[in-house]
Amino acid sequence: MTTLPTETIAPAGDERLYFQRVFGWMCGGLAVTGGVSALVGHSQTALNTLFGGSAVPLIVCFVVELALVAGLVGLVQHMSTFEAAAVFLGYAALNGVTLSVVFAVFTTKSIFTTFLVTAAMFGGLAVWGYVTKTDLTKLGSFLLMGLFGLIVGGVVNLFWQNSGLYWATTIGGIVIFAGYTAFDVQKLKTYEVAGTANDQAVEKSAIVGALALYLDFVNLFLYLLRLLGRRK
Repeated sequence: MTTLPTETIAPAGDERLYFQRVFGWMCGGLAVTGGVSALVGHSQTALNTLFGGSAVPLIVCFVVELALVAGLVGLVQHMSTFEAAAVFLGYAALNGVTLSVVFAVFTTKSIFTTFLVTAAMFGGLAVWGYVTKTDLTKLGSFLLMGLFGLIVGGVVNLFWQNSGLYWATTIGGIVIFAGYTAFDVQKLKTYEVAGTANDQAVEKSAIVGALALYLDFVNLFLYLLRLLGRRK
């Protein structure tokens, strides 16, 4: 469960073209994640290696994922477009490896159904965040506090195993990442156009924006799966 601010780099150029690039990269990242996740998730050997014994492979994956996100967000201005794209897609692929466990826990049909529900919900929230006149920046502090609460609740429930807390964090997670979806889209829309930026800067900006929305989508999907997914 990860999120990041969208203030890292300001978009430039035509707003509509910029959003096309953002959502294009986001969909590309989701496609890579989904493909890798399905491939690994349907391989019993791969699942046994990752989740059947030592926790080291999974821990390594998480650490590398965090490093990739931090590197992209913090160093994107010093990267070429190719490097930024490689880091983003590499993160998406590695995230597919760690998320492959859902295929071992939930039925394929319920995963697909939940993905469609997530896509519809995400699309509606993105449109609302884009067209609303309401200033969603006021939600920033609330969403951040809610995110910290989710993390703390999730860690506590690893040891407590309380069903009430499980469902509270599930509903809370859906609400928080629904809010983040609209919030991040509006943040991307309201940045000032940087007239001196070149096309490479625009593309790198779109990749960072795509990463933010990608994380919103993935986290929303995972919490909805806890609610709607059918276990094997």
